[in-house]
Amino acid sequence: MRKNTLSRFGPWIVVGLMIWGGSGAVAGAASLAAAVRPPADLTLCGEPVPWELADVRERFELEMLLSLDNRTQVVLWLKRAARYLPYITAELEKAGLPDDLKYLPIVESALRPHAGSRRGAMGYWQFMAGSGRNHGLTVDRFIDERRDLQASTAAALQYLQSLHEQFGSWTLALAAYNMGRNGLAAEMLEQESNNYYQLYLPLETQRFVFRMLAVKLIVGNPVAYGFDLAPEDLYPPRRFDTATIVLAREVPIRLVAEAAGTYFKRIKDLNPALRGHYLQEGRYDLHLPEGAADGFGERLRQVMAEDATKRPQRIYVVQPGDSLSVIAERFDLPLPALLIWNRIDLNKPIHPGDRLVLYPRWDDAGAAQWPADTFEEMED
Repeated sequence: MRKNTLSRFGPWIVVGLMIWGGSGAVAGAASLAAAVRPPADLTLCGEPVPWELADVRERFELEMLLSLDNRTQVVLWLKRAARYLPYITAELEKAGLPDDLKYLPIVESALRPHAGSRRGAMGYWQFMAGSGRNHGLTVDRFIDERRDLQASTAAALQYLQSLHEQFGSWTLALAAYNMGRNGLAAEMLEQESNNYYQLYLPLETQRFVFRMLAVKLIVGNPVAYGFDLAPEDLYPPRRFDTATIVLAREVPIRLVAEAAGTYFKRIKDLNPALRGHYLQEGRYDLHLPEGAADGFGERLRQVMAEDATKRPQRIYVVQPGDSLSVIAERFDLPLPALLIWNRIDLNKPIHPGDRLVLYPRWDDAGAAQWPADTFEEMED
């Protein structure tokens, strides 16, 4: 029994013993203290860290200790970094911006496209909706480019460059990125200081640059901190083809997936900016599985034409006393399906005379099945 437990949790126990064990807590504490000891020549975006200031080392060590304590999160940073940082690094180089900025989306979102904050920030770079729109991102009911790596990276680099031009240092630019340029400018004016490390700012912003420093050290040299991942442990960059299409009407994403020879989730994963279950009319540069772009437009037209006969719909005319849940029960359909098909919110009222799109369930032979007593309020 003990052997099985050790075989299951062995690597984590070894790490724990290395830090806290050995001849006792003193040896473990000494090892941990050495691990978080700051390099004297540490810089961020080429700007030195002023270790001579009283609290700077303490603030730095706090973020190092918190990061190293969350080893699961660090492993995920490293795995995702292999997927996303090569692209971000290349874009930084093209823009002539410091390479250290590649660590910002790790701090902001742990490199997760759907990461969201309580304040409404979203995506790899954690743009608020208004800030995203101000920097050219589409953010609406159907598209949220804050979740698109290419679009959001371009917007973030533009924003960071403008912040650096305004404040004259990268530490201040990063502080402004976190708390807003107007808020930082007000604090600098009131406190009569242009030194990030000496400013009293919102607590999250006071920690922000130190989180960047901790991520830089750990991700930049993971083996030094006990993270020795093999190449096969890392997540490879996503590979895809891109197809440009122009839609004259709304199209279900399930049909896009069918035309691409894949499944709904794959299309959503490759195109995280897409919201909901439908593409609206307009132009799209869709990421598709490798090899699926050739002839995609023609295949999509074909599956759209076939869908009308393969998946017959009916229109239900809402009757007095109806509710969405009553209609779903009557037609033996999941309530969420009604919301998806009709693009409505559960809390939105329906009224007599409204028309709802319904699709049938299917029997084992693949035939559409409608409840027998429901046709009097339905239209083809």
